[in-house]
Amino acid sequence: MKATGVFMLAVLLLVPAVVRGNDGFGGLTATGLQFQQSRSVRMVSEDLFLSPDRVRVRYVFRNEGPEPVSGEVIFPLPPISLAPLMGEMMFSRPPEQLAGENLVNMTATVDGRPIGVAIDRIAVLEPPNEEERAPRAGYESPGEDVSALLKELGIPLSLDVQQVATALNRLPKASRDRLRDKGLVEWLGEDPPLPLWSIVVRYHWPQTFAVGRDVAIEHSYDPAPPGGIFVWPEQDKDLDPYQRELVRTYCIDTATRKALARRLHGRKAGDLPGTGTAILLDYVLTTANTWHGPIGTFRLTIDKGRPDNILSLCIDGIRKTGPTTFVVEKKEFTPRQDLRLLIVSGLEQAR
Repeated sequence: MKATGVFMLAVLLLVPAVVRGNDGFGGLTATGLQFQQSRSVRMVSEDLFLSPDRVRVRYVFRNEGPEPVSGEVIFPLPPISLAPLMGEMMFSRPPEQLAGENLVNMTATVDGRPIGVAIDRIAVLEPPNEEERAPRAGYESPGEDVSALLKELGIPLSLDVQQVATALNRLPKASRDRLRDKGLVEWLGEDPPLPLWSIVVRYHWPQTFAVGRDVAIEHSYDPAPPGGIFVWPEQDKDLDPYQRELVRTYCIDTATRKALARRLHGRKAGDLPGTGTAILLDYVLTTANTWHGPIGTFRLTIDKGRPDNILSLCIDGIRKTGPTTFVVEKKEFTPRQDLRLLIVSGLEQAR
């Protein structure tokens, strides 16, 4: 982990999590608030709290222009593919929550008062090779909007895959052919139809920024990071290509690599030495660049939870502030990259 003074962080996580292969479960990248590119509304401050089970953000905005500015504040989730949900792949939200409207229990306030947040969704056909795209790509260019066609054919824009499958099975042949020709559905003989589109859920509300007045916006939600079984060797020479890619992506420095080896091969390792659990908690910071100018004051707090869990990420200026917390503070901050956190736990914590 890169830092001004290198720290090895331990992080709270008591759920079984998986990183690769078929032992994983899917999840969502987290992001900040977006606004149509503004030449006058500045993000005066952002106070961000990250943990595996809750994200809280408090912003202060100020309109530095000569006139009031009105627009839509948007909190988007990345595309959620239906195809994996039709199979055996687990998701970091239970099916009943996926079928609900407020997928991540999002709440928001403006100047301390709760506000009504509209929730809408679209269906998209994502570009190929989605796994190779940066976390923010799903927000910036989620894919071709196919909502109108699905609505025309009576297909709900739902993450309830049984509801979707039932609607698809009721279609006449001509409608099935249209969906197949569009690359939206695979019809697999006697098996249930396989939907190939993804759903994008968007939270939003109208907001007016008066001239020269600070507006405090807070929102919080349950993150839904993907994860899975995590394997690490005792020595660096035994790192495989996938593990070396993790080293690059999450800035796993020498001290952290040794800590992972001790944690997963030590006396607590149990029956599967070298094996633990992990989640991949991403947070898209670069959405802040849709506002005017740099972030005046930026503060990031990470709650680490258990001292024997390990976290690695690429960031400068991190410092320990308490038994379970680490903080990064920056002035006039323009995010150039997004946060990507690797959080590793021992197998005994998942039992």
